[in-house]
Amino acid sequence: MRIALFTETFLPRVDGVTNTLCRLLDHLAARGHESILFAPEGAPPRYAHTPVVGLPGRRLPMYPDFKLISPFAPIGGPLCDFAPDLVHTLNPITLGLAAIRQARRMGVPVVASYHTDVPGFMARWGYPLPAMLMTRYMRWVHNQADLNLCPSSVTLEALARQGYRRLKVWSRGVDTTLFNPNKRSEAWRARLTCGQPDRPLLLFVGRLSHEKRVHWIHRVLNALPDVRLAIVGDGPAREGLQRLFFDAPVVFTGVLRGEDLAAAYASADIFVFPAANETLGNVVLEAMASGLPVVAPRSGGLLDHVVHGETALLFQPEDCQALVAAVRELVQDPARAKQMGQAGRARVEPRTWAAVLDGLLDDYRALLAAQPAPSAPSPRRLQRADRRSLA
Repeated sequence: MRIALFTETFLPRVDGVTNTLCRLLDHLAARGHESILFAPEGAPPRYAHTPVVGLPGRRLPMYPDFKLISPFAPIGGPLCDFAPDLVHTLNPITLGLAAIRQARRMGVPVVASYHTDVPGFMARWGYPLPAMLMTRYMRWVHNQADLNLCPSSVTLEALARQGYRRLKVWSRGVDTTLFNPNKRSEAWRARLTCGQPDRPLLLFVGRLSHEKRVHWIHRVLNALPDVRLAIVGDGPAREGLQRLFFDAPVVFTGVLRGEDLAAAYASADIFVFPAANETLGNVVLEAMASGLPVVAPRSGGLLDHVVHGETALLFQPEDCQALVAAVRELVQDPARAKQMGQAGRARVEPRTWAAVLDGLLDDYRALLAAQPAPSAPSPRRLQRADRRSLA
């Protein structure tokens, strides 16, 4: 297959969409499919075997590393030159709209995947009217696609209630070889606990943005002075968080990858994830694979994977004091925390990226098979035939 992918965010920006997309590009290369990626400028010119077409955009004041690309971006030429069988747009907002329009002109089927609850974040920031308008806009964009993929059943049900159509779950995998309790490192534990490895160590991993509510963990440290905290990641909220935690036993590591990230997970005791608007939460799967019990809100897509009282302690999404109580419960009972971590590891072990992404390729094939046969060769097919005749 020839797959054209469009994303509103990509490297060097690191988030859940980028991580999932990198996995997909690696998998397409491994399975012998051809692909092209359209992304904001500043990305590397190639990832795996995929050429990347960088497009200019405007930076958002609240998120200066996020670029909004015009829905009229000049994508027609390179997309027609590539002659895709299928277009997949991830988290379509503006560039995704341009992709859908061009795909329709070419007679190419479109897959759209929903990754981020943007309206939910806007409502949480205190902008209910813009949140309502964004809900309507995103529904309008997605409903132009032939297939809409959601990261969890919880998200699918929420979108169905909002009027999204042609929905299906596309879940996520986790690398259980990389993220593994065996990656525990005494050196990393000493680093993350400020040289006090005998103290309980909480861990947060993720993008440091306001909607992640990392500041809630400050109240946990006030209530549990023996606890230490490591914050892994970067983002627009980092400077404010460093000011908030300036006198607390907290280590900010910045972004970690590969073996360093795996060691950070495995060297902690409890994974704390306060964000309440997550469509999945890839980092929760990584924490579970690393053998950590999870403390998280009882909301969002992570409910597909965690089980309260078995692999996690879940609290009411708007109750910070309940977060404190859940962490205290696990800190005071390390044997139970360890047992929950082991149960979490067992739960995610079957969730390999290969299986998840092979399922996505099956969805691509099913969509292509369902397309009516053209009565005459389209310009896209003629262009491909010309290319082959010259080969």
